[in-house]
Amino acid sequence: MYPEAIVKPMKQELLTVGFEDLTTPDKVTAAINSAGTVLVVVNSVCGCAAGAARPGIKLALSGNKKPAKLTTVFAGFDTEAVVEARKHFVPYPPSSPAIGLFKDGKLVHFIERHHIEGRSAEMIAENLKMAFEQFC
Repeated sequence: MYPEAIVKPMKQELLTVGFEDLTTPDKVTAAINSAGTVLVVVNSVCGCAAGAARPGIKLALSGNKKPAKLTTVFAGFDTEAVVEARKHFVPYPPSSPAIGLFKDGKLVHFIERHHIEGRSAEMIAENLKMAFEQFC
């Protein structure tokens, strides 16, 4: 498990733009099963989370449409919450970072780590904006 001192600033990047920090399995389940659209970000300490995922997510939120609820769990820190989130990402294998968009409790769009690595924040943002336009 990562030390809180390392994780906290990376969590804050999303929390300061309106994300809810899901730290328990019950919070994850409640958020995902809520009506409407819910974005679930599996945040991470890796370079692709810092260089592409978090900046791309924040950029995507500047568009006209966005999910009703923004949530995040942190891999290697919120262990039980991450395990619960990943149950809802099936059939996708566990990865971090990862981004799931749910509508009325059903996974409708998913971005795996291998779709984040080597991509720019702008590419991630465009991918998410298209999903937001379609589902939000």
